[in-house]
Order: sequence, then structure tokens, then C-alpha cells
Amino acid sequence: MKDAKYLLAYTIPLSAFVGIYLQDIYSFLTPFYAFVVLPLLEQILPKSTENLSEEVHNQKLKNKVYDWLLYLNLPITYGTLLFALYINQISNLATYEIIGIVFTTGIVLGTNGINVGHELGHRQNTDRFIGKLLLLPSLYMHFFIEHNYGHHLNVATEEDPATAKYNQPLYIFWMNSVPHQYLNAWKIQFRLLKTNEKNFLSITNDMFWYSVITIIYLSAIFIGFGISGLIIAIASGIVGFLLLETINYIEHYGLRRFKKSSGRYERVSEIHSWNSNHSLGRIVLYELTRHSDYHYKASKKYQILDHYDESPQLPFGYPGSMLLSLIPPLWFKIMNNKVPEHMKPI
Repeated sequence: MKDAKYLLAYTIPLSAFVGIYLQDIYSFLTPFYAFVVLPLLEQILPKSTENLSEEVHNQKLKNKVYDWLLYLNLPITYGTLLFALYINQISNLATYEIIGIVFTTGIVLGTNGINVGHELGHRQNTDRFIGKLLLLPSLYMHFFIEHNYGHHLNVATEEDPATAKYNQPLYIFWMNSVPHQYLNAWKIQFRLLKTNEKNFLSITNDMFWYSVITIIYLSAIFIGFGISGLIIAIASGIVGFLLLETINYIEHYGLRRFKKSSGRYERVSEIHSWNSNHSLGRIVLYELTRHSDYHYKASKKYQILDHYDESPQLPFGYPGSMLLSLIPPLWFKIMNNKVPEHMKPI
């Protein structure tokens, strides 16, 4: 029965279907659920720092149910988007309803789309392919390359645009991280092509094909749902990737790795990611909140991620911390005291 807890991750798209269907003020149901209800419940419900025994660890690793719980997010994510576009097409929506539907759909694209795409992107073969498809609606397929070949190598250093600096406001971070991650993805792609002696039009030029696929995707939406549908799809995608970037912000804010005498950075360890053991957020985000273990071993599956006492802990769960980050002075007041002293700028 404990395995069934991850079904709670589907409550976000469920709230989205209900909100989109009912329209009116209910079009904001998902933002209300994700950023009011969940943070409040996380403050009430107990945290858990418990790690699995070796026996349970092995059992969970072999259980394919955990994989299928992720795969189901593919039809759920695209289904939510298509449902939103269909409702927009057959209804005479007010501006506020469209805004609500955009934020609702964008949250699903970020949580059940990019977040699950991130998990599957660390795997191989079919899992990786599904992961890339889950990045597409947020217009962020390049995230696969930059995250796997850039962020995991450069996390908590000046070279990583996805690591927020000490005293850097979230909105400045967005403006730096979004374009630089895209440009970094191209730089990484060119380096890989050069290493493998391939040309730009090679089938191995993933960034080129991501661009083509994204254009085809947006063109299909325009043909099927018109200009208003295209605008909603793009706006929802922007909400989705800004949700991701906000998570990036809270995951590594102010944490730094230092260069050794050799000129190389110290190894990534448990102290270079903010973690949260708030149980509800852990479940809804497929254990993303145990982020240090992802960086310790990127291919480790979500159901067996461990807690480390050494890891710095967020004062709230991920939903609550994301809300806090939207108010920079309050974020700095609370979080700057928690950043390890030796990592703070001199």
C-alpha cells in the first residue's frame, strides 16, 4: 500500500482537469492547490528522514510499478494541454479564465512534464525518449543536454547558470539562467559533434532536431487550434519552464564548490544541494526534494533516493519555498542565515 502514495502526484493534473472543465474562478484551482493547499498541508504533516533498508531498497528497485507511474505522465501531460486547448476553442472564455487556464496548464507541464522528464532523462533508451517528449510542451528539450552534460558537471560553480548566487533575486536568476542554459546546450552540442567528427546536419545533432520538433509541435497546435491556441500553448510552456527555473533557484541557492590547488573544483557532495523532507512535496514531485542524492548518483531512481544529514535543509517544502522565493527580501532574510558560512562571499 505504501507504493500507492505516489498516486498523489496525479492530484495536480486532476485539479487541472476539474478547473479547466468548470472554468470561471475554478480555472485557478491548480495554482491554489499547488501553492496554497500543499504548502499548508506540508507544515502540518510530519517530515521523514528515514532511509530504506537494503532489502526494501532492492525490492523497490526491481518493482516496475514505479516506472509505470512515471510513464503515465506522458498521456496525462499532453492530455491536460489538449483539453485546455479544446475548451478554449469551444468556449467564449474571459481574459481572467484564459490566464487561469494558462497557469493551471503550465503547472502540469512543469510538475508532471519537466519534473518527470528530468527523472527519465537520467536513464537510458525508451525512458530517455519519453523524458524528452515530456520536455517538449514546455519548449525546453535543450534541458536534457544542458542538465546532463552541463549542470551536473558545473553545479555550485560560477560556470553553472542553473545555480543561483548568494543574494541573487529570483527574477534576475530567471533572466540569466533561461538564455544561458539554452546557449550552453548549443555549446555542448557543438563540442560533442566535434569530438565525434560529425557535421551540423548529422542525425546526432540533438539540438538541431529539438528545434525542428519544437517547430513541428507549435505548427500542429496552430493548425489544430488557431492563433489563440498557439498563444495558450506557448504561455503555458513559459509557465512550465519558469516553474523549473524556480526549482533550480531553490535547489542550489548560495551553495558553492571551491577550486583546489590543482585548479579543479572540489567534488560534488551532499552539501551542494538544498533538500526538503516534507513528505507531501516529496511524493508529489517524485522525491525531487532529496536532490543531493540525484547529484551523488544521477541515474538513481526516485523511489530509492536517500536523505543525508549533511545536506542543508529548506525551512519549507518545495511548494512553500518556491512561494517564498517570489519575495526576494523575505527569501534573503530567511535563507541567508542558513547558507553555510564558508560558502558566503567574502
